[in-house]
Amino acid sequence: MPVCGLLTEETISLKTRITQLLHIHYPVLQGGLAHLAHADLAAAVSNAGGLGQVTATSLANPEELRKEIRDVKRLTQRPFGVNFAISEYRAIDSMLKVALEEQVPIVTLTGGNPAPLMPLLRQSETKVLVLVSSVRQAKHAEELGADAVIAVGQEGGGHIGRDDVGSLVLTASVVDAVSIPVVASGGFADGRGLVSALSLGADGIEMGTRFVATQECRASQAYKDALLATPADRTKVVQRSVGTPARVLPSAWVQKILEVEQEQPEKHILYPLVARENNVVAAIEGRMQEGYAYAGQSAAFIHDIPAVSELMQRLIAEAYRSFDRIDHVMNE
Repeated sequence: MPVCGLLTEETISLKTRITQLLHIHYPVLQGGLAHLAHADLAAAVSNAGGLGQVTATSLANPEELRKEIRDVKRLTQRPFGVNFAISEYRAIDSMLKVALEEQVPIVTLTGGNPAPLMPLLRQSETKVLVLVSSVRQAKHAEELGADAVIAVGQEGGGHIGRDDVGSLVLTASVVDAVSIPVVASGGFADGRGLVSALSLGADGIEMGTRFVATQECRASQAYKDALLATPADRTKVVQRSVGTPARVLPSAWVQKILEVEQEQPEKHILYPLVARENNVVAAIEGRMQEGYAYAGQSAAFIHDIPAVSELMQRLIAEAYRSFDRIDHVMNE
């Protein structure tokens, strides 16, 4: 199936269970992206045929979330989602109620046990996707009534699972374990990755790091430039000592965190170093050496900072070229 010329939704599409469930054109989801996933980025991804998301728990209060949701609706007529990071340090019930009041079509839950939130969500028509990092978590999400799961492997940026299982093995294992659609996350940044996920039985991919390096993302230019310069083997994993590992870009601040962790400190010593304001310092303010910024190993595939629409066109074209290569091998 040769690909040439400008791709449009009228000329090319990819149909999977996730595109049918979420009513999107391409099986590509934008990750939650703490402090970065606002209405402008979410709308750009949705308008390009994927699923854009606003991240709720980076916002100060429920009314800020209501404004972001309404801004997305103003910027796109396409489906979009709201991501909620579950945390023992912040209740999200009031924000979740706002999302349901605003009739958000999709909610994604990350970072904790979704069980307490599912009864409220299941009273609505909102589709619920749960981020998981193990087969056990995937089965639990399905039992709770999740519409789909997002399986994040060790390659991913931000918070990842404790089990050191890569995306290839985790994705295939979760596909074998559940009957609901599976979205692969961690290490995906282009069309080759999309095709590899589909070949494993997944129904789509989630990309976080790749969407940071786009024109519509509010990340600092220094953060975007750092992604362009960072090979796969340079990212670091912090917070292993407290059981909440997260993959980040290298920096002087990150080195300080790792040195403190080697001493196996009490949580009250480590947590000020990984506080959200130190993420903002790097991700938003651009003082990269004075804070930390999340990044997956897919940074190795990031070589420019395109508009979201251009990125999506390129990704789908790459996917179809990969299909062509497979077809050629199969028919040799």
